[in-house]
Amino acid sequence: MNDQPNIRVLLVDDEETLIEYLSKRLLKQGFTVKSTFSGEEAVEAAKQEHYDVAVVDLKMPGMDGVEAQRRLREIQPFLQSIVLTAYASVETALESGQLEAFQYLSKPVDYDNLVAVIRDAHKKKMEVQGTKFKEHVEELYREEAWVNAG
Repeated sequence: MNDQPNIRVLLVDDEETLIEYLSKRLLKQGFTVKSTFSGEEAVEAAKQEHYDVAVVDLKMPGMDGVEAQRRLREIQPFLQSIVLTAYASVETALESGQLEAFQYLSKPVDYDNLVAVIRDAHKKKMEVQGTKFKEHVEELYREEAWVNAG
């Protein structure tokens, strides 16, 4: 029996062959995968369903990866992004870093490394979400205590 959490991955890349390859391999690993071929399509998918990790290509026609990440985080604040690019440059890495990309990987991506990074990104998402939830509960408790004290 597999005791791993069900990790929901949103793939965003205009290279359909790469997306199909990654999608098949990730599904075999037990991930739930949604493939999208543009930033716009990914944003629409994020409005419909919840994801843990987005694997986003940086250079795409239309909405690029930086903008796609920004929009995805507006819709799903705890979503962790892994940025893929064939154009590994310091400038784009920094630009993605400003959007709190979990990690920056260059193409061709090492599949085993990608799987490990997706698992790490999911773990980080759960930690961040847990911390925010705990803070929210503590805030509610303080408000309740204050109301009852009055």
